[in-house]
Amino acid sequence: MGLVKGIVQRLEIPRDTSLSYSQQLITNEDLLPVIPENRTWRGYNYVAFWVADMFNINTWMIVSSMIQLGMSWWQAWICVWLGYGLATPFLVLNARPGALFHITFPVVNRTSFGIFGSLWCVFNRAAMACIWYGVQASIGGTCVLVMLRAMWPSVNNIPNSMPASSGTNTRDFLCFFLFWLISLPVIWFPVHKIRHFFVVKMVITPIAAVVFLVWCIVKAKGVGPVVNQPSTIHGSNLAWAMIVSLMSCISNMATLITNAPDFASRAKTPAAALYPQLFAMPLACSIVCLIGILVSSSSQTLYGEAIWSPIDLLGRFLDDDPSHATRFGVWFIAAAFIIAQVCTNISANSVSAGCDLTALFPRFINIRRGGYIAAIVGLCMCPWNLLKSSNNFTNYLSAYSVFLSSIAGVMITEYYIIRKGLYKVSDLYKTDKESWYWYTYGVNFRAYAAYIAGILINVVGFAGATGRSVPLAATRIYELSFFTGFGVSAVVYYALNRIFPVVGSGGSFEENDISNYETSYARSNKSHEVEEVVVDVDGKEGSSENEKA
Repeated sequence: MGLVKGIVQRLEIPRDTSLSYSQQLITNEDLLPVIPENRTWRGYNYVAFWVADMFNINTWMIVSSMIQLGMSWWQAWICVWLGYGLATPFLVLNARPGALFHITFPVVNRTSFGIFGSLWCVFNRAAMACIWYGVQASIGGTCVLVMLRAMWPSVNNIPNSMPASSGTNTRDFLCFFLFWLISLPVIWFPVHKIRHFFVVKMVITPIAAVVFLVWCIVKAKGVGPVVNQPSTIHGSNLAWAMIVSLMSCISNMATLITNAPDFASRAKTPAAALYPQLFAMPLACSIVCLIGILVSSSSQTLYGEAIWSPIDLLGRFLDDDPSHATRFGVWFIAAAFIIAQVCTNISANSVSAGCDLTALFPRFINIRRGGYIAAIVGLCMCPWNLLKSSNNFTNYLSAYSVFLSSIAGVMITEYYIIRKGLYKVSDLYKTDKESWYWYTYGVNFRAYAAYIAGILINVVGFAGATGRSVPLAATRIYELSFFTGFGVSAVVYYALNRIFPVVGSGGSFEENDISNYETSYARSNKSHEVEEVVVDVDGKEGSSENEKA
């Protein structure tokens, strides 16, 4: 027993031993408000973040399904602008409490779902982050394969020693594993420092994208036929095709909308997480998609078909007995995509999983450990098998966006309409009846009723998406799943709070922490004492009101 106890103690995260046992279940250093010296993200860091996150293979290819539905390229591009443009306000709204009070998504979620009720929402987000980590790593493995082929063409001929039941082969698994290893060192860096990696990507990847575009246009002697291809659908069919397409863009952002406070908590000022995100995200995505359209259009001239995957197109370049210059160009662009995939995995999955797992197991896990757990899960889940059953996987992701939109609807309604910006941060770390966020045994049943209502409105339509016969109205509701889920959960939550008001609700809109409470832990190995500091929501003593955006 003594040996087991010793091992458990070595695995524990340093914590304040003066806290009660129940408080230790909800508190550790990474769950506390970010200390002032770690609030290092400025406006340009958020611009770099979104350039880094949007420049990936999924975003590059997102318009392919829209054009295959029968839309012209410019109609598909409008859907991208509208989809990501409509998603951005939701993201900024949900990021606001993180930027003001410097707390992550799991802690912000406690304000609406309750101290312990939040754990279900956090678990859902953590599970999806781990799954997506593996999927993005599998896509990154294809980038590694192309880069290695550009250096050593014989890599393509590595003999297979893996059984068919594995779902992959020796060559592809080797490339996946190499990408997985490349990602591990980046996870080590704390959130306030990895911003530098995003800035590096913001420089390298646009250069590679422009080189790729110019190279394809010159090689094809024009932009190709896709840009001259007219729409083949019209009227209501075109309208609903555009609605479905822009909703797919919003669904792609549902995960980042939900956990927006994670990165906003590192903002130097609230304004840094507002306007840069509001404009950078839709602009970055639209530019990446436009480059993807033009490159794919050029590929149709070269190969007789539009190749939407940039990695597949680079692979084609290597199939034609390439020159040394071609091989170097392919190597450079593939390397840029590897950096892009690593950044995407860190920004969208690793950090999110780290924050969420920290809230689930605060005694043993911090953000860094959580990121490595996500990497291990991503390796063990054999993500290449998920990608092979793309229809089922896509249906699952669509259903998941319904869950997240309901969570976001409750969270945003709680902050802006119920509490009206008023927080009591000290109560987010208390497990007694005096806490604003204790509700009923730590669970806010109003939030769960609204959450379930937001899901139920889309259940019948989801059944139709899996192949069952359902009324057309249910299908249309499901095609608007993010808005219907968000809207229903928001209305139900507001109504329940009017009937059963909570402590701290009402009054005028005032973004303030009435507890004037901020906790910081000493970062040295000698001290883990808790210190209470009276500050304003920007973390600056005596800052003026006009500094708050």
